Amino acid sequence: MQLTAKTFHGLEQVLAKEIEDLGGTNIEILKRAVTYEGDQKLLYRSCYELRTALRILKPFHQFKTKHENHLYKKIKEIDWVSKFGLEQTFMVDAVTNSKYLTHSHYVALKAKDAMVDSFREIYERQRPSIDRRNPDFRLNLHIGRDNVCTLSWDASGESLHKRGYRVESVEAPINEVLAAGMVILSGWKIDKPLIDPMCGSGTIVIEAAMLANNIPPQRNREQFGFMKWKDFDAELWKQIRQEAKDQIVQNKQAIQGYDKDFQAIKAATKNSIAAGLENHISLDRQAFDQVSSSVNDGILITNPPYDERLEEADIFAFYKDMGHILKHQFEGYDAWMISSNIKAMKKLGLKPSKKKILYNGALECQFNCYELYRGSKK
Repeated sequence: MQLTAKTFHGLEQVLAKEIEDLGGTNIEILKRAVTYEGDQKLLYRSCYELRTALRILKPFHQFKTKHENHLYKKIKEIDWVSKFGLEQTFMVDAVTNSKYLTHSHYVALKAKDAMVDSFREIYERQRPSIDRRNPDFRLNLHIGRDNVCTLSWDASGESLHKRGYRVESVEAPINEVLAAGMVILSGWKIDKPLIDPMCGSGTIVIEAAMLANNIPPQRNREQFGFMKWKDFDAELWKQIRQEAKDQIVQNKQAIQGYDKDFQAIKAATKNSIAAGLENHISLDRQAFDQVSSSVNDGILITNPPYDERLEEADIFAFYKDMGHILKHQFEGYDAWMISSNIKAMKKLGLKPSKKKILYNGALECQFNCYELYRGSKK
């Protein structure tokens, strides 16, 4: 079957490598998505094991359209009754890049009307209900710039960034998929310590620990969209979960999270326990300028304040101080930092050896690596 995995801008290559490792074939990298081919087992594994996927879609119908009435007609022609029942709920997610059909919400409404009307004609005005929170079936509708409309079933259900371990949060938490992508992009290996000196609710260190121990990102999750499909194979699903469980390892790695805020460390501790990783992560309340490392070879990954959503009295002075601390207290480390405040990042006084454009929500960010040598690189 043809499958599509959605992700964040900048993580497409990481996701493609993950899919290849799972056995996907005919992989093609698109904008914020990767298409590939595989069987039902790969579909289930994609939902359960891909760390940098937001959604897994299974396309089933395509047509060209430029007008709302034509869109309605083409969708109404589909035999929806054979796909789900009157007693089941559904919803439509729509994205359009067409210059003719420009409003995603309106496109979703037209699709919903067409689906409902097809049921009404058969069941004497009875129709399935819409459920926006937890539908049995989630239809994804995408219209490209070429006016091709692709209809897909969403195998994920809720977005795959919802791992099930975030039981407590702080302001401006980083998305789990983004955090996992950052850890993978950093090239971190488990023989090196990993530190997040501003860990917030612990997302980066938790994702690192899950990666290090080969723990499936959805281990804590009970429901996926594909479980409501008529062809759901419960035995195959049970087998996949068991095989993934058998691949979990118990690595000893130094993963440390620090934060000056008591509530942040409290949240990170609760989340690490919910993830079953409290014995793999060291968490401590400590200000950044008090954090240091006794070894001179490690990885630091952090998501500092940008001054967009978190207030800092003087963001430039804050970043300047960060640069000073990195140079003097993390010698020998590779420090990876994500921020949308490019002007502030220049105040670090450090030259990035690597740059990557990523998005944290709607914010375009730089994800930079700073190699912290003693003196000059020479």
